[in-house]
Amino acid sequence: MTLESKPGAGAATQVDGVAAVDRALKIVYAIEKASRPLSLADLARATGLYKSTLLRLIASLERGALVVRRADQRYGLGPLAFRLGRAFETNYHLRECVVPVLEWLVANGTESSSFHVRHDDDAQLCLFRVDSPHATLDRVRVGDLLPMDRGAPGKVLRTFRAGWEGHANVRLVSRSIGERDPACGALSCPVFGPGGELLGAISLSGPLERFTGGRIDEMSRLLLAAAETASRALGGPWPSTNRREAGRVQARARKLLEQP
Repeated sequence: MTLESKPGAGAATQVDGVAAVDRALKIVYAIEKASRPLSLADLARATGLYKSTLLRLIASLERGALVVRRADQRYGLGPLAFRLGRAFETNYHLRECVVPVLEWLVANGTESSSFHVRHDDDAQLCLFRVDSPHATLDRVRVGDLLPMDRGAPGKVLRTFRAGWEGHANVRLVSRSIGERDPACGALSCPVFGPGGELLGAISLSGPLERFTGGRIDEMSRLLLAAAETASRALGGPWPSTNRREAGRVQARARKLLEQP
């Protein structure tokens, strides 16, 4: 009896294949999280994999251009990682729909604006960022991985992870007062795509002393308008039953996105 004909052999092969993919992705995640090239020893510590296993998996990742080995024998992300990032933005038209509303927020006097997406169960990724003109800013940059369990964007990404459906009565604006950084505050609101899918969270963040009651109320109002504009521009729903107001929002979205 051949291996293929044994009962359950197909399932075992499938599990082994999935395990190999999981291990390969652990390598990619480790390099991405480190934000710098890693040696083989670094990867062994970060992934818990034997060096012999790492070398076999890295060979496949190198053929796929997802990982490259540099002249100093350290491993970094390959050109496929960059192309995947560009494809992600292109598929959802995120940059052209989100960045203009981030700029609009800052132009209207808010704190620095950013757009966060879910990276995994433990982390969120800052995809876009527009700094405010204030002299003092919080330390968040494009590409930063931030903890999912702390901060206003993390609250939004956890709350609306399954999308808009079933959350019609949930408060849209989440706030964070010194959670991730004791000296910083943040407000965040979800952005939805077609079918109510959660695409990410717009956030306003800055030094805690500027998050006073009146300023929080004003920034929350602007944040809701920005998130609604981005959601509608991306084909997503928004909890508005007032048709006149919905028409004004759609007009505002067109105006924002038509600006050079």
